Amino acid sequence: MTAPAIGLSAVSFSYTGPLVLDRVSLEIAEGEFVGLVGPNAGGKSTLLKIILGLLDPTAGRVEVLGRAPREARRHLGYVPQHPTFARDFPVTVEQIVLMGRLSGMRPFGRFSAADRAVAQRCMQETEVHDLARRQPFTLSGGQLQRVLIARALACEPRILILDEPTANIDARMEGEIFDLLRQINRRLTILVVSHDVAFISGYIQRVACLNRTLVCHPTTPLDSHLIEALYLSPVRRVQHAHP
Repeated sequence: MTAPAIGLSAVSFSYTGPLVLDRVSLEIAEGEFVGLVGPNAGGKSTLLKIILGLLDPTAGRVEVLGRAPREARRHLGYVPQHPTFARDFPVTVEQIVLMGRLSGMRPFGRFSAADRAVAQRCMQETEVHDLARRQPFTLSGGQLQRVLIARALACEPRILILDEPTANIDARMEGEIFDLLRQINRRLTILVVSHDVAFISGYIQRVACLNRTLVCHPTTPLDSHLIEALYLSPVRRVQHAHP
């Protein structure tokens, strides 16, 4: 039996007080596109940090690609909600994307020709290759988000994890970003945190609803023309199937 890309079993977590996560269980198969939604302070960022190996659960078991999260970290591409650098920092788009190659570098080494070829390929895929010499402060929110996705892809991951990648961009650009993610999902497993379940349900296979505890739902085609007209794009409803 093939191990899931991400497996959480009865995971609980507390910082110092009440539980932030309470017996959360979730399996994501390789090749799935799963959305994680929930209110602010519902535990979404904490759950991502556990999957990324940045936090250890208080209780329960976590496996990523059949191993402990820290051991699988090099196979994970991560796109944070906000850039981890100041937008006026004097780097170019190409240099930002090359940061995704740092984990494979030798100490005090330089980027190799192979590293630069991977970065070019990732910039082509995310359609930012023509911005390679630009600095981040000159980019729009949507352009910067594509650059961050390119950086995450540059580590050649098997799983792509994104934390609200469209939180600060307009609706048209949001659609373009998720169209890009749908293409990337042809070869990578994707877990994306979003605040907009109505929008992402048109792209994902399942939605995981987290507010300290977690319930996972499938999505099914919605045949209501009224709802599609309301959202101005194809939308699928979330099918609640509680035991």
